[in-house]
Formats: sequence, C-alpha cells, structure tokens
Amino acid sequence: MKTNFLWGASTAANQVEGAWNENGKGVSVVDVLAQAEHFREETNGVLEGRYYSSHQAVDFYHHYEEDIAMMAEMGINSYRMSIAWTRIYPTGLEDEPNEAGLVFYDKIFDLLAKYNIEPIVTISHYEPPFELALRGGWSNRKMIDYYLKYCKTLFERYQDKVRYWLPFNEINCLFVPFGIMTAGGVFSSIHSPENTLQLRMQCLHHQFVASAKAVRLGKAIKPKFQFGCMIASMLNYPLTPNPEDVRLADKENLVKNMFCSDVMIRGEYPYYIEEYFVENQIQIQMEDEDKSVLKQGTVDFYSCSYYMSYCIGIDPNAKVVSGNLLTGLSNPYLVESEFGWQIDPKGLEIFLHRVYDRYGLPIMIVENGLGARDELVEGRVHDSYRIAYLREHIKALKNVISEGVDVIGYLPWSAIDLMALSTGTIDKRYGFIYVDVDNQGKGSFKRCRKDSFYWYHDVIASNGENLD
Repeated sequence: MKTNFLWGASTAANQVEGAWNENGKGVSVVDVLAQAEHFREETNGVLEGRYYSSHQAVDFYHHYEEDIAMMAEMGINSYRMSIAWTRIYPTGLEDEPNEAGLVFYDKIFDLLAKYNIEPIVTISHYEPPFELALRGGWSNRKMIDYYLKYCKTLFERYQDKVRYWLPFNEINCLFVPFGIMTAGGVFSSIHSPENTLQLRMQCLHHQFVASAKAVRLGKAIKPKFQFGCMIASMLNYPLTPNPEDVRLADKENLVKNMFCSDVMIRGEYPYYIEEYFVENQIQIQMEDEDKSVLKQGTVDFYSCSYYMSYCIGIDPNAKVVSGNLLTGLSNPYLVESEFGWQIDPKGLEIFLHRVYDRYGLPIMIVENGLGARDELVEGRVHDSYRIAYLREHIKALKNVISEGVDVIGYLPWSAIDLMALSTGTIDKRYGFIYVDVDNQGKGSFKRCRKDSFYWYHDVIASNGENLD
C-alpha cells in the first residue's frame, strides 16, 4: 500500500452514540424506529412500552474517550463517522445551532487530532430531524435549505478539523422500499401505498441537488475540502450465460450501482436512466437551475460500502439470499455468512475496476465487514471468521492497487460493535471492539478487544504486508 494509505474503521452516530435526548439533542428519524424482528417498526413518535435501541446504543457519547483511545491503540489513522443532525439543529427549524452539540464534536475531532486520526465525516447518515420528516422529509424541496443551513454550520465550525466530507450515506439506497430510507424520513412503512418508487426518486433528486449545493458551499468556505459520494455497492452477476440474464444484470448494475455516482461525479442524469423512468412511470420535477447546479457541484472522490454480491436472472425458482438491505439470487460458487450474505472478495476487485475505469477518481472503501454472533469467553472474542473475511478483502484491494486502481483508503465496518440499522439489535456484531450490551440495552458496556483487533493492528503496522 502507499505510505499515506488511510487505514481506518467506521461507525455511524445513530448506531453508536446513544444519549438521544441529552444536552439539547432533538428527536431524529431513527429515534422513533422501534426495535422489531424483521424490520424496524415505525411510529409517529416515541411511545411507552417500546424499545428504541438508538436511545442508548453502545453509549459512545459517554465512552468516546475510551473508544477513540482504543482505536488509536489499534493503529488506525482515519475514522469514518457521522454527525447527528439533531445534536446541531434539534428540529431542523432553528435559526441558531445547539452549542452543546457542536462542542461534543469539537471534542471528538480534537481527540482524533491528538492521535493523528483523520476524520471522514458523513453529514447525513439516515437520521434527519423527526420534525422535518413530519413536514415531508426529502419529498419536500424545502429540505434542501434546512440541510444547507446544517452544512454551513458544520463547514464553518470544523473547517480546520475536517477535510473529508460525505454528504449522504449510501445515497442509492433510496431505491430500497425500506422505511428509514423512504424519503430520508417520510414515514410510510414498507407496506404503505405512500412508499412509491416515484416518491423515492423525487427525494433522491432533492438529495442530488442538496449534495451539489453543499459541495459548492463547502468549497467556498474551504477550497481544500474534499467531498465524496457514498454508494452501497451491490454487484450483480448474471445467474446464467443466458443473454436475458446478462442484459438484466447489466441494467441492474447501471441503475442500482452507477446511476447515483454518475450524477454526483459527472454532474448530469445518464442516458440509461430515462428508460428506467419510463418503464416505472417516474417523472422528476426539476427547477430551472437544477441541471447547472448538478454540473457545478460534482464530488472529488468515490467511496462505497461493499459486503457481498448477488446473482440476477429470469428463473423464478432460483434461490434467494439476503444482503445489505436487499435480496438477490444465490451464487453457487460462493459461500454465505451465518446471516446468509454471500462472501465475494473477487467481486470487490471486479467492482473497483469498473468504478475506476468509469470515473478515474480516488476510491475509499468506507464500509466492509462481517456480521456474526460473537461469543465473549473470558474477556476475549476469538473471531477468526472475521479475520478470514477481512484478510481476503484486503488481498483483493492489494490486487487492484497493483493493477493501477487508485484506492486511497480502507475503513471497515465497524470500529466498535453497534446497533444494526435494519433491526435495531446487536446480535449481528461487526466491531473490532466488543461492547457488553444485549438487544435490550442491558449489560456492563465494558469494552473488550477481539482477536481481530490485534490482527488488524498488525496489518496496519505492516502497511498491509502482514495478513497472517
């Protein structure tokens, strides 16, 4: 790896911080998603008798000094995190930000600087203010102005502490009819007739415009800021050599994997999306300035999450497997994790070559990891399965870098255990650091280093040479 390679780890505020109503923080979209067995139950507010895992999460808010010290001990030089919008603007409607929220992140950034850890900040990670969600969320074009007010505050306050910004997390997940994604906070559940593809694509357009305007705003405040798109990469293979399957996979990869990055990097809607919009009766309402805004607010680098790949085909009887917010068809050449996610490091090579060939921009992997039911035994977690997964994906990164792809960072999910986005539980753990807490928020919250913690330390210390 390059000498300045970003070896890091990632988390998200709504999945680690807790302290959901402390020091002026307002209610976010995630704060009213009650824990549920298969998908998070949406409510019209916080109700008695329901459990909301985001309210306490793994209590990073009160453990951040310990947690960041442990991350530094592991050797990371970069940390991808998010800022909780409602710590800064509790309802999104305020004229002035919440100073206590700004001070909290000042402390985070100052501590990271102490340990020479570069922050990579996601501005919006699925948690807009609940009050704005009640006013339409991203289906309401006014959301752009609320978002830009929030961005301006962050850019001005942290201009000397943060260089890398990601305007939205996994922006292409608005294709997914999952409640928390829907309109970035329009409350219509997965079963609701209001949760339409038309609605989600209009919301996506508003996010495109918001991102482009944020880039322009940020560059005006600090020209050295670097902005990236963040895409949930969901590589699809054709199930068979049948040309129908091949064409279906091509179209799926373009629409689901490349459309959002095409807009954010090239600054315009690509030709192929017109057919998709016609087929799905989608009509995007744009204002006169939108096309020029998109063109002028393109990002500087490409970032993505990568966990698994799928197959896609026309066989109605093919086996379906699960994955990161989506399902696909089983690939007989791959093994699955205990949660049914297909493990495919070679797919990461394939995907990164496609991305770099298409854009020629630096690439960061800001999520990659294995969720598993870790067992704490005498203060240790022997997670050889996670080490094996990460080892093969780092080998894949080394391969593509040797072949000329400009990968500048690898920040696995996750630095510490956290509450799952989709279920609100902690059964499926990803962290290098174990947190003693269960699905109902009970436990000592003691932090323990897993075997993967020590393994990753040695990987970083050797700049990727020691993978044993």
